[in-house]
Amino acid sequence: MKQPLGVILAGGQATRMGGGDKGMLTLGSQTILGHVVERLSPQVAGLALNANGDAARFEALNMPVLPDSIDGFAGPLAGVLAGLDWAAIQGADTIVTVAADTPFFPGDLVPQLLLASEGMVHPLVLAATPDAKRGTARHPTFGIWPVALRDDLRAALQSGLRKVVLWTQQHDAREAFFPHEQAFFNINTPQDLKIAEDML
Repeated sequence: MKQPLGVILAGGQATRMGGGDKGMLTLGSQTILGHVVERLSPQVAGLALNANGDAARFEALNMPVLPDSIDGFAGPLAGVLAGLDWAAIQGADTIVTVAADTPFFPGDLVPQLLLASEGMVHPLVLAATPDAKRGTARHPTFGIWPVALRDDLRAALQSGLRKVVLWTQQHDAREAFFPHEQAFFNINTPQDLKIAEDML
């Protein structure tokens, strides 16, 4: 399989942070998004950012900015679809998505997703970690997605489907398990940002 393209999902509204682009907040010596780019770029064949609104605000990142093609903030799946449509133009088979507010995701994310997808006709795998209450927690913004299913996803979104796991289950998605409970710690609130500073 060809090396996947990477898509950073930043299409949310960041309401718990008071709105704006969470990824552009400073963490240590750079932005949260800077940490995400640094971690993902060595693992993929190319990078794009899924974000809505004026793309010029991300000019410094020097990468394609992909808006949702489904109106009304349809959630992460709309960002996945935007990424798959972009990847199709690039001639790629798959994309790997990560969230723009999760600066410490595993450095072996892509190899582990690829490993878990071996033998699948349509590689579709979500990251998962241990969870004290539920046993396993899935991280629906971290996964590998096949370009071949983009029209199926488009139809699902147009019919009103929003939940990532509902769609992935229809296609027998697998999980790639990461043993560290905090592997996908994400920054939702000012308090989380303080925790991230300590983790750094």
